[in-house]
Amino acid sequence: MTDPSAKAPRRPGEQVLAALGLGAPAPDPADASPHVFPGGGRWRTEIPSCEGPEALAVVLKESSRLDVPIHRISQGSGVWMLTDAEITEMVEATAARDIELCLFTGPRGTWDIGGSTRTDSRGAGLRARGHDAVAGCVEDAVRATELGVKCLLVADEGVLWTLHRARAQGLLPADTTLKVSALVGPVNPAAYAVYERLGADSINVPSDLTLDHLTEIRRVSAAPLDMYIEAPDDLGGYVRMYEVAELIRRGAPLYLKFGLSKAPGIYPYGHHLRELTLATAKERVRRGRLALDLLARHGADGDMAPLGSRLPGDLCRFETSS
Repeated sequence: MTDPSAKAPRRPGEQVLAALGLGAPAPDPADASPHVFPGGGRWRTEIPSCEGPEALAVVLKESSRLDVPIHRISQGSGVWMLTDAEITEMVEATAARDIELCLFTGPRGTWDIGGSTRTDSRGAGLRARGHDAVAGCVEDAVRATELGVKCLLVADEGVLWTLHRARAQGLLPADTTLKVSALVGPVNPAAYAVYERLGADSINVPSDLTLDHLTEIRRVSAAPLDMYIEAPDDLGGYVRMYEVAELIRRGAPLYLKFGLSKAPGIYPYGHHLRELTLATAKERVRRGRLALDLLARHGADGDMAPLGSRLPGDLCRFETSS
């Protein structure tokens, strides 16, 4: 419950601009999201692009050093790029800290033999091309969950629906959560609601959506929203740190993702990219500290969801019966 004596959060530069006659209008309460995570809290944190046990160890060490709370750690190269031993090590390390581990499923279009993804239109993009690609994603999902992974990252609507149906029928653990990748994220409220109904438990939207776009989404869906506060260059390179408080106000329940611009791509990861991967993993945690410091400076760092919380609450779904 909010403390009635607590001061309202302030916006960046508010006092000086108001003194100069340049103050902005007060925020419209109608713009604010009415939703929270189950168990309380309006925001969680995520460190993305953690590509193996060694990078994970760097993230965990740096998060302790900088006091950066982490709810979720995600990986982008895919389950198939990790050995069973590596997955097990990552599962055990995150479980010890009560952090959710999310691994990407299966082959996707940009690594497929199809040439359309290399055209100017990018063709089908990240989606799974053909039955065999869907089968590869399912194989990854089964393997990962058998090794203890509880969150799966997907970049295809058909894969999402298939994994949701498998979860509903007990073919995957019932507490498995499905996260939609930023690489295919919806850009309007109608599409966002469709992803929720297809089985998504959190949905990554592109980081160039406006604040009004987030309000529009929240009028139709309470599904947790993921957003890069700083996006990798291949997702636009946007840096929105000064908007964090307003992103939470409009978009809650919201995962704050601390990406990194001006850094080379590391997918699919291999040891030839080791030094770059470890350095960028460490810097992502530092970026998280910077964003959290801004929230604190503006009096908007309250309402973080409890550490260890991971489930999305009751969401709307399409019927899975045939």
